[in-house]
This record gives sequence, structure tokens and C-alpha cells, in this order.
Amino acid sequence: LSRDIVRNHCKAKGMGGYVAATVKNLQEREVQNGICICCGKETAQAGTGRPRKFCSEKCRRQWWKAHPQEGNRKAIVTKKCECCGREFPFYRSRKPKYCSYDCYIKARFWRD
Repeated sequence: LSRDIVRNHCKAKGMGGYVAATVKNLQEREVQNGICICCGKETAQAGTGRPRKFCSEKCRRQWWKAHPQEGNRKAIVTKKCECCGREFPFYRSRKPKYCSYDCYIKARFWRD
């Protein structure tokens, strides 16, 4: 078997990625196994995609209201602008260098 065949099989079974994430993913699947984490009812699972954790929108809202600390992960961080030096907030998923379009233009086209 080639490495790619094994990797694709593992990804299809939810075992792709780093070891810690993989172990957590497998533990979640074992614990939940199609059961709502709020009320314990069985959840209707789609054939593909991420497994559902809640049986309904009502259960989802109720669980998040009772567990606000679970969602307290910072998505917004700050960084210093490479042009003006001002600190600005941005979403972690993006990798900006400048605080504004004006700073980008100055850094890209103007010479001091």
C-alpha cells in the first residue's frame, strides 16, 4: 500500500491530522456516537461531514447557555502594523501585515 492510500483511508475514518487532535476526535466519536450531548436523545447523522452534537437547535442553544466557558476561545488577536507601528485587531485565520489599505499602499509603492 502506498502512503497516500493509507493517508486517504485514515482521513476518511476521521484519523487525519496531529495525534492529539486525532485522539480527541476518536474519544468524541466514542462518547457521543450519535447522542445529543444536551438531552441524550439520538441525533440524526448525515452520511458526510462533521458529526452532529445536538438533536435540535433548542438543545444547542440550551447547552451553550449552560457552558459559555467552552466557547471562550479568542479568535481575535492584535498585531503591530508594519508601516505605521499602530496595533490593530484581526481574526487569527487571516495574516495581515498592515492596519489599513492606506498603510498597505504606502508600504508597497511609496519610498521614504
